[in-house]
Amino acid sequence: MIDLPTDLPADIVPLSWLLGVWEGTGVIDYQAGGQAFAGEFAQRVSFSHDGQGHLNYTANAWLLGEDGARIPLVAESGYWRLARPATDADPGPALLPPVAPATPARTADDVEALRTADGAFEIEVALVHSDGISELYLGRVAGPRIDMATDAVVRPAGAKAYTAATRLYGYVDGHLLWAWDVAALGGELSSHASARLARAD
Repeated sequence: MIDLPTDLPADIVPLSWLLGVWEGTGVIDYQAGGQAFAGEFAQRVSFSHDGQGHLNYTANAWLLGEDGARIPLVAESGYWRLARPATDADPGPALLPPVAPATPARTADDVEALRTADGAFEIEVALVHSDGISELYLGRVAGPRIDMATDAVVRPAGAKAYTAATRLYGYVDGHLLWAWDVAALGGELSSHASARLARAD
């Protein structure tokens, strides 16, 4: 059972099953450039909100060594939101204030108007990795399942090759399950990692 707060901004309700801190383990299994990458990792993921219409996201992972050592892997942070057109009452871009008077808080009816014909909601997810790579994902949330794929990947000149990804998230038997496919190091888009996480809070 998912216990949700009752005072959430309407725009994050379809994503609210993600809220909380999640911890667990997963596996890496990826081949590219003549190399095979495999191993088990521990992960801590946090989804929170600050009263605005998006979720705040952070994720840290550590490769688990045979001697129990935890070797840090790339960390991520970002924002998850329902896809909707910006209005003159929204701030931005950058630090620009709204150009129209504030409107009443968005309601469940406003969010319901965003529902697709098949009952899902389109989402936008912006992530930045600690190695400087940035990803923009477009996707959909349908109940406790999210499917998304990169629309854009931006990387610094010194970063390793990484061109595309897809991610799947689901809430199953009280756990957050995810799978991440990547096209990296010259390889084609293929399975890269997956994990099973439990609520830690």
